[in-house]
Amino acid sequence: MNQKQKLYLIDGSSYIFRAYFGIRQNLSTSNGLPTNALYGYVNMLNRVIQQEQPDYLAVAFDSKEKTFRHDIFPDYKSNRDTPPEDLQAQFPYFQPLTDAYNIATLKQPGFEADDLIGTIARRGSEAGLDVVIVSGDKDMMQLVNDQVCMLDTMKGKWIRSPEVEEKFQVSPDKVIEVMGLMGDSSDHIPGVKGVGPKTAGELILKYGSIENVYENIEEITKKKLKENLERDKDLAFLSRKLVTIDSDMPLELELDQLKRQPPDAESLKKFFTEFEFKSLLSELDSSNDAEASTKKTSPSVERHYRTILDKNDFLNLLEELKAAKQFAFDLETTSKHPVQASAVGISFSFKDGHACYIPMDHRYLGAPEQLDKNWVLNALKPIFEDDKLEKTGQNLKYDLIVLRNEGIRLKGIVFDTMLAHYILDPASRGHGLDDLAEKYLGVKTITYKEIAGTGKKQLSFDEIEIERASEYASEDSDISWRLYKIFDPKVENEDRKLLMEMEIPLIDVLADMETAGILIDTAHLERLSLEIEKSLKEFEAKIHAEAGEVFNINSPKQLGVILFDKLDLPVVKKTKSGYSTDVSVLEELADKHPLPKMLLEYRQLSKLNSTYVSSLPQDIYSKTGRIHTSYNQTVAATGRLSSSDPNLQNIPIRTELGREIRKAFIAPQGSLLLAADYSQIELRLLAHLSGDPALRSAFENGEDIHARTAAEIFGQKLDSVDPEYRRMAKAVNFGIVYGLSPFGLSRQLKIPQKETKAFIDQYFSLYKNVKSFMEETIEKARERGYTLTLFNRKRYLPDLNSASRQARQSAERVAINSPVQGGSADLIKVAMIRLNESFRELSMKSKMILQVHDELVFECPEEELDELKKLVKEKMETAAELSVPLVVDVGYGKNWNEAH
Repeated sequence: MNQKQKLYLIDGSSYIFRAYFGIRQNLSTSNGLPTNALYGYVNMLNRVIQQEQPDYLAVAFDSKEKTFRHDIFPDYKSNRDTPPEDLQAQFPYFQPLTDAYNIATLKQPGFEADDLIGTIARRGSEAGLDVVIVSGDKDMMQLVNDQVCMLDTMKGKWIRSPEVEEKFQVSPDKVIEVMGLMGDSSDHIPGVKGVGPKTAGELILKYGSIENVYENIEEITKKKLKENLERDKDLAFLSRKLVTIDSDMPLELELDQLKRQPPDAESLKKFFTEFEFKSLLSELDSSNDAEASTKKTSPSVERHYRTILDKNDFLNLLEELKAAKQFAFDLETTSKHPVQASAVGISFSFKDGHACYIPMDHRYLGAPEQLDKNWVLNALKPIFEDDKLEKTGQNLKYDLIVLRNEGIRLKGIVFDTMLAHYILDPASRGHGLDDLAEKYLGVKTITYKEIAGTGKKQLSFDEIEIERASEYASEDSDISWRLYKIFDPKVENEDRKLLMEMEIPLIDVLADMETAGILIDTAHLERLSLEIEKSLKEFEAKIHAEAGEVFNINSPKQLGVILFDKLDLPVVKKTKSGYSTDVSVLEELADKHPLPKMLLEYRQLSKLNSTYVSSLPQDIYSKTGRIHTSYNQTVAATGRLSSSDPNLQNIPIRTELGREIRKAFIAPQGSLLLAADYSQIELRLLAHLSGDPALRSAFENGEDIHARTAAEIFGQKLDSVDPEYRRMAKAVNFGIVYGLSPFGLSRQLKIPQKETKAFIDQYFSLYKNVKSFMEETIEKARERGYTLTLFNRKRYLPDLNSASRQARQSAERVAINSPVQGGSADLIKVAMIRLNESFRELSMKSKMILQVHDELVFECPEEELDELKKLVKEKMETAAELSVPLVVDVGYGKNWNEAH
């Protein structure tokens, strides 16, 4: 056989679980079949086939039967949880899918996928093939040698002897010795208690084998280690046997049976259609005999891209744009932060497959002469500012801000493909141009990384050669134009109204806010940072004292040893690498030992320091002296805005440290900050939507809704409700809105589940219409496939019909919450649009500078304060007509904290 031919062996069983946990968004068909693991698995197969082009290929699966390992150790893998229901629903499809690819499958009762792979890997290497094991599992590393390596496609990482030695400190042939000592918690392999990877590696590096460790046991000076080794000697040898892959299985198989065959396109098409994998179907249709890695337009559309370097060509383009009356455009700039960016070039498209690029400011050595930037922009200014010439594009808020930097006020936006797709498919994680091109056009676009590079060596766009830049930029406009033609007819009726009356007008509002920015008191933050660092050191000392030893608090592994091995606290959940020590685990353990609560406080303090206190000064833009966050319209499926670079929406308001951070957001001399916050907006919306008379009455009478609920549930007088009871009632009120179960409420309030169930039952007896509203909302959503807000924003929930109880219940909770949370998100957007219009009509100097969910923050000259207070309250309280009053609390001061 040819020495260079390659045999690829895929660990199918491992990849199924990795695909499931790696793709956590709720992918499912319209019939409710979950498909996230199937989608990840198919993508992995495609990646191996297309990028690696193997000569021989097989996928190995575990069998259901017990293996020889269970015979020698009945507890083997006994700690494994039953696979989630939505993953179990996908199990029947993996092997038929693999068959549709014409890939050989390996499966044998009594043996694991590892043993099958080990046996075929040995046979393949003996036959002169180079063997690649497609897996990330550490167990497989024992098989690595000069002819056998590993490829972890999930991480894009190759594993050969150096990588094995880096992980285990020993060569691949000694991996089973190390694993015998350290065990493997994920497979319930015991090893020697107290011996972790580092200690095991050091012992085998020194002594070479487990036998030699025990022959030289008297040399070991660490008393505890020696005791553990002596006590668990039998377990060490047993564990080594359990982790050793059988490379000599009785397997009736010839290597020729593994030669790679072309996939069965028709069978794949049936599966992809059943699973509703639109992008994979499109790719299958358009690239059966094309190279998968080629950057291409779909077969039905030819490319006609041009670069404009000549004045007459540019003047002709101006006339073409005017005659077309509608076009897509895209700016190429110097920065991903729009406020800091300047234009390098502009591309236009108004016909499928046709686009052009006008370079203006490419500055690399040898760059050709380009048209003068000021002359080009001045010539384009009347076109961009003519609202009768209709503009479309992808994420036009960015382009609008950059054009403002260049002195141009963009008008005439009639469509934004990113916003349109968000309205059509709000739960999708892929609203970006590359994702949309692949999904709807079957086009694999040129990515920015491909032309600019990555990391420290990444080029700025003005450093990219014009020829490459032109193809990239022209493609962006062309794809935007073609997506517009696809999405425009799909955005109908209420969807169209939402796009044209809310999301597109909001572009201008958000652009104003981002451009305005906010002032920061850096001196205050510096003082605060010093105080926090001092507190963190004190916390560290207390934590170490409580633990009884010094350890790295930020190391999950070391922390896991302290909590679960040393303190013997109950293990809440495990990860592949060991114990989980995430926030949910620490919260569950907080009432069992003082240490978890201290760790939670330490982490919160550390996170606020790194996220805000020490980093906010670095986000100040030197030209304005302000921080400029970016607002994202297409992140939250509910319709809520999110904030990034930096995120200003997660600063806690009810903690002392949160209030100190808010003091750093200040008004300039002669101005004030004004904060306006909807009062209990979600509960008011619930009262309106449910029509519940008791809930409506409470709001109509201006009662404290939490005190009212507490008084009814706990049998107290409204004017003398116990504060603790009010706190519990508040948790119930908001818990109902979020579909919180008795179990969830029990964890939150830290009281028995029986009590929280009683609270919820009493709540529904008090507010009877709320219960029926929730049930009707779920039923309507199940029939239609989506929920609706007051403003008819849709939230699609295919999992309402899922076969998985867990997925179905999760979707039901979302169905209850979406009309309420989505409604409040829409309501504040309406208020923002109307306020921005009023500022312009009244020529006010006041400006909106922050939005934090139900709160708006304004910067206003002191002389406009009274006018602004009145205007803000009026516009926010009349943003929608509800059956209960909308109430807005307004405050002001020199900083954000004072304004509350």
